Amino acid sequence: MLLRPLLAFCSTAFALAAAAPAAIQGDQQTLVLARADANSTAGSTALATERGPSKVFSVPPSIIVPKVKNVQVGERPYFLVSNMTDSPLKKRLESCSEDPLRVTQFSISHRGAALQFPEHTVQGVHAAARQGAGVIECDASFTKDRKLVCRHSQCDLHTSTNILAIPELAAKCNQTFVPASGNKPASAQCCTSDITLAEFKSLCGKQDGFNASATRPEDFLYGTPAWRTELYDTCGELMTHQDYIREVDALGLSFTTEAKAPVVAMPFQGEYTQDEFLDQIVDEFKQANVHPSRVWLQSFRLSDVVYWVQKHPDFGRQAIFLDERTDTPEGLVNATALSTMQSIAAQGVQIIAPAFPWLLTVDNATNEIVPSEYAKNAKEAGLKIITWSLERSGPLAKVASGKDYYYTTLWSVIKSDGQLMDVVHALASKVKVLGMFSDWPATVTYYANCFGLLGGYQDPDRN
Repeated sequence: MLLRPLLAFCSTAFALAAAAPAAIQGDQQTLVLARADANSTAGSTALATERGPSKVFSVPPSIIVPKVKNVQVGERPYFLVSNMTDSPLKKRLESCSEDPLRVTQFSISHRGAALQFPEHTVQGVHAAARQGAGVIECDASFTKDRKLVCRHSQCDLHTSTNILAIPELAAKCNQTFVPASGNKPASAQCCTSDITLAEFKSLCGKQDGFNASATRPEDFLYGTPAWRTELYDTCGELMTHQDYIREVDALGLSFTTEAKAPVVAMPFQGEYTQDEFLDQIVDEFKQANVHPSRVWLQSFRLSDVVYWVQKHPDFGRQAIFLDERTDTPEGLVNATALSTMQSIAAQGVQIIAPAFPWLLTVDNATNEIVPSEYAKNAKEAGLKIITWSLERSGPLAKVASGKDYYYTTLWSVIKSDGQLMDVVHALASKVKVLGMFSDWPATVTYYANCFGLLGGYQDPDRN
């Protein structure tokens, strides 16, 4: 049995989520929110197999059953493994090629399955679920009438939807389309806060991208990187945050909602505050009777995470601080400092999540990929680590010449696509992250299944 007791329901605090398959009963993958002693490394063996009273929700936590039983990862993981240099890791991954696969919370869907599907669409959610992602993401922004919707940025509608092809809605964008002229590229900016919820729901999701040489709005819409695909650009169905909750709940999976930093001035319309935005995210989970153990809130603003910790502690205990302070040399030094990590932990934050290059470095003596000082100090400060985002870089042979952000610390050693699995292995086995965001969850799902990783706090070597 791979199940590990996760949760203290009584006087102890809620531990991290149980949304990956943990026990097989007959032909069902059954997930159990377990009663545990939070002060014990082993926890309790008593399982909460019946619905019990809840202090917060009208529907209490219960057995969670992922609806996807036939997980499919397609050809990509096998292609990556075949492209690896001969090694014990390659042999291990090859040995799993015919094994059955199951949902794992170690595999976190980044914007759905954005490598091939329009991001933050119903179709992307279902593609990620079929690929075995145990946690599905929604980046939350708000509309003109203050309804929560899933978009990677408050102001990305001009590149991720067909809004510019609808004249009456394009006219409402805060910056209407400006054609390319001379050396000046085409531009536009359309925000969720420019339109109402009803108008937002009338749009089609498309692959994120634009044509900087466009002279007409309809041409601006096409600019998908060559290594992605427009095969599924057939009017992706956009989601409100409530739609997202319904879809993911129906799939029996866990949630991770990011509070996107507003581009508009706050308070919006003079009265809608940042705190109200954060409260609204939590309230929609409560209204849907979603147990906080299934929710991983996230924000790049440390103050947002601390607010959740203090105002909504049941949800705040799993809130993730997305750390982008690493993106400048000075910021990286400050972010890496043990004292900084300890200060973050002292505010009640339990999980930190930088982009994966900042967790890794190259040992110049051996050319091995090893944990960075950032990763070591985060662990010394008692912080758990999640990371983002795999499968956003195209062919890895080009990451050094193209100065790809996601391989910044690894340019000297990354030469081929198969090395993606070496990166995943370093993050999983050396840094011991709780989970990984990926634009194509199948890659992480395959690795996690081969190594028996359930994700979250379910894996005993990373508690």
